[in-house]
Amino acid sequence: MRCASFEDAVVRNHEAIVAFMRRDTQPFKDLYSRRDDATLANPFGGVARGWAEIAPRIDRAASFYSDGETTGIETISSDHTDDFGYCFEIEHLRGRLGARDVVDEIDLRTSSVFRCEDGDWKLVHRHADPATDLRLPESIV
Repeated sequence: MRCASFEDAVVRNHEAIVAFMRRDTQPFKDLYSRRDDATLANPFGGVARGWAEIAPRIDRAASFYSDGETTGIETISSDHTDDFGYCFEIEHLRGRLGARDVVDEIDLRTSSVFRCEDGDWKLVHRHADPATDLRLPESIV
């Protein structure tokens, strides 16, 4: 079965990020694959594999933000075939993290991998981290 428009899936992903920053995780969950090989590695650490681990990890991450908003999404690279697609992006976010009293500007380097499942694009891997600038080697230890 041929998949719907990949560009529409990217738009849905961006809309899900906007909702996520408002603590609405359902659009993001709706986009995610339910298959056992799906993975999530968010900036709060660890790796979730399979829907049973991914769903609570999405909720946990969203709970850390308040007064959140998406201020822009910069697509660095994106491509797809009939069955797979990816986006490499920088997400520009703003919000309060954890118990902080200040609103922070947050930039995340993200990789999203999609797979055509039953005629619809589903997110099968997402990785997000704050390493958007060059760093010294010592900064990773």
